[in-house]
Amino acid sequence: MRLARTTLRHPEEQAMPASAPTWDPAQYLRHSGHRERPLAELLDRVHPLPAARPRIADLGCGPGNSTVLLAGRWPAAHLTGYDNSAEMLAGAAAHAGPTPEGGLVDFAHADLRRWEPERTYDLIASNAALQWVEGHLDAIPGWLDALAPGGTLAFQVPHTIDAPLHVLMRALADSDRWRGRLGGVLRTADSVHAPAVYLDRLARLGCETDVWESTYLHLLQGEDPVLDWVKGTGLRPVLTALADDPEAADAFVGEYRARLREAYPAQPYGTVLPFRRLFVVARKPR
Repeated sequence: MRLARTTLRHPEEQAMPASAPTWDPAQYLRHSGHRERPLAELLDRVHPLPAARPRIADLGCGPGNSTVLLAGRWPAAHLTGYDNSAEMLAGAAAHAGPTPEGGLVDFAHADLRRWEPERTYDLIASNAALQWVEGHLDAIPGWLDALAPGGTLAFQVPHTIDAPLHVLMRALADSDRWRGRLGGVLRTADSVHAPAVYLDRLARLGCETDVWESTYLHLLQGEDPVLDWVKGTGLRPVLTALADDPEAADAFVGEYRARLREAYPAQPYGTVLPFRRLFVVARKPR
């Protein structure tokens, strides 16, 4: 089978910064329990894979926590986690190696905007990464070409670009004080498509497709927990853009913190962060 060579380009990320965000694995993992639950629920809807010892790609593997969950579900699989962050891959390296059931976990550098599958996979999975990838919708046909018959494409993405934590961040970045430094840095409102768009694209390609959304009410603890959450994800482009000016970074974070406190008030039992996610499971015909 000829594997399609894919360059990911997509209007979802028209405002991506010229340089990719710098990631902090420790910060990201501070809320790992909340971040891993959606992946577990996604994998619960994946049909049995076509091979007893499947090949699995984990796109945007981060520090390897998602790859570990995949290995727990398919312990005999050869799993490869792909990421473009040297910091994240350094954290993931601790999880590399053989599994007790005869499988293997490894990691490789890849820019998912230009990822070109070079082998056949039984599962291509992605956990909260494709919202950063320009062109992921247009890449789907090439990814399906790289799946074995009966293989599955499964991913989940945050569908929160219209939530206060992002709306407030974009408004602040576009204010007179910050526009010159941060114009075009943050993701735009079309970074994730409507659920029906994914369903239509995959169904037209002949896949058995399951698309749904869930809204989690994450109960967070500690001081300014929503800010702490977003420092590991959506705020990374701002922190990267201002990394050479610590005073400016502190000033932006201070203004943003005040707005988040008003939007997400602390309660006696913690701070509630409503967080919507979009899930897609598409099985290729046999």
